[in-house]
Amino acid sequence: MLKGTAALDWGMQNRLAQVFRPATSRTVMLAIDHGYFQGPTTGLERVEESIVPLLPYADALMTTRGMVRSTIPPASRTPIVLRASGGPSILKELSDERLALSVEDAARLNAAAVAVQVFIGGEHETQSVRNMTRLVDEGQRYGIPVLAVTAVGRDLTRDARYLRLATRICAELGAHVVKTYYCAEDFDTVTAACPVPVVMAGGKKLPEMEALTMAYRAVEAGAAGVDMGRNIFQSDHPAEMIRAVAGIVHESMKPEEAYDLLSRSAAP
Repeated sequence: MLKGTAALDWGMQNRLAQVFRPATSRTVMLAIDHGYFQGPTTGLERVEESIVPLLPYADALMTTRGMVRSTIPPASRTPIVLRASGGPSILKELSDERLALSVEDAARLNAAAVAVQVFIGGEHETQSVRNMTRLVDEGQRYGIPVLAVTAVGRDLTRDARYLRLATRICAELGAHVVKTYYCAEDFDTVTAACPVPVVMAGGKKLPEMEALTMAYRAVEAGAAGVDMGRNIFQSDHPAEMIRAVAGIVHESMKPEEAYDLLSRSAAP
C-alpha cells in the first residue's frame, strides 16, 4: 500500500500504481520537463534521440504535453507525469506561474499524474499554492493524482526545517505526492512528517557516484523513489546510469554496487 492513498478512489490508486511499482512502492521517474522554463537544456536538444531510448528503464516520464504530442511514441508503455504549471521563463520571476494545462487535456493524453510547482516562501507563494489546490480539485474530478514540486528559490535554504514546511503544506492542501530536494541532515524528518509519498528531486548534475549516494541516502531516509533528470540524461552513459539508480531504488543496492554495475555496463 502506497503511503497516504488508502482513501483514494480506485482510478486514482490505479494511476499511482502505474508510477510507483507495486512490488516496492517506489519509483524511478525520469524528469525531462526542464524546457518549459529554460528552453533546450543540454541533453534535451533532441529528445527523440537522447530520451526515447531510455523510456523502457523509467517507471514514469515527467514531461510536457507539447513533448508528448510531438516526440514521445504513442506505443510507449512508460506512464506520463504531465507538467501542468508554467508561465515565466528563466528571464523572469519564476514563482509567477499559472496553470498551463487543463486536467481534461491530461486525461486526453492518458496521463498517470499531473505536476505543479509550489513556491513556498517565494514572491508569488499564494498564487502557486492556489494553482495546486485548483489542480487537486480538478484531479479529484477526473481521478488523476497531483504531484506537487517544492521549488527552492535563490534566497531559500534547502534544510530540513524548510523542506518539512514546504512538503507538509503541499500534502495538507491535497497533493497526492510531493517532490522535494534532499538535504544531508535530518531528511528522515522530512519524509516522516509528510503523510504522502516524498520523491527526491535529482537537482543539478553531480558526479555519478555522488548522485547514486544521494539517491541511496534519500531512499534509506524514507523517500519513495527519485525523479532524476540531469543526473541521468547528462551522464556519459545515461542508460547505464538510470539502471544503476533503479538498482538502488528497487533492489536496495548500495551506491558502490550500483556504481560497479554502471561501470561494468558502460565498459567497451
